[in-house]
Amino acid sequence: MVSSNGTATAFMPRLLTQYRSDVVPVLTREFGYTNPMQLPQLEKIIVNIGLGEAIDNSNALDAAVGDIATITGQKPVVNRAKRSIANFKLREGMPVGASVTLRSGRMWQFYDRLVNVVLPRVRDFRGTNRNSFDGNGNYSLGLSEQVVFPEIDYNQIDRLRGLQVVIVTTARTDEEGRRLLELLGMPFATGR
Repeated sequence: MVSSNGTATAFMPRLLTQYRSDVVPVLTREFGYTNPMQLPQLEKIIVNIGLGEAIDNSNALDAAVGDIATITGQKPVVNRAKRSIANFKLREGMPVGASVTLRSGRMWQFYDRLVNVVLPRVRDFRGTNRNSFDGNGNYSLGLSEQVVFPEIDYNQIDRLRGLQVVIVTTARTDEEGRRLLELLGMPFATGR
């Protein structure tokens, strides 16, 4: 960004500013961190669409790639099959999905939109699953349709597709990762 006097200014995502000012002191107090490098933080977010239908429909891959690019603002990578599976009519090298890895500014902006705009738009939303952690503080979230993102026009899509969002943190335990995401606004379901 360029300021009014012509000098370049760095853009700081709103959620990153909130992390530094509000979340860091709470995490430091609750977990007793003595070194700032111990603090858990978001490392990357991976957005993935699996395309079993790409075997029969070659246009499905182009549509999914376009959807992910629109949602994330970054060009996705096409994932290909590593080995052949005859029962699925799958040959090695065939496209089976598309994914994007978001880091730094785009990652913070995407997380902010996910928590504050997308998840509240999910039909019958009662919170995300508290137990979808992998044992190392990373969180996985599945969405049943891509139209919950406001960037996607319902009239322009060929088919509803589910997608997976994996939030990778530097937390060492699920408890640290859960608390980090809670403080960053993740709406976990209450109870159980």
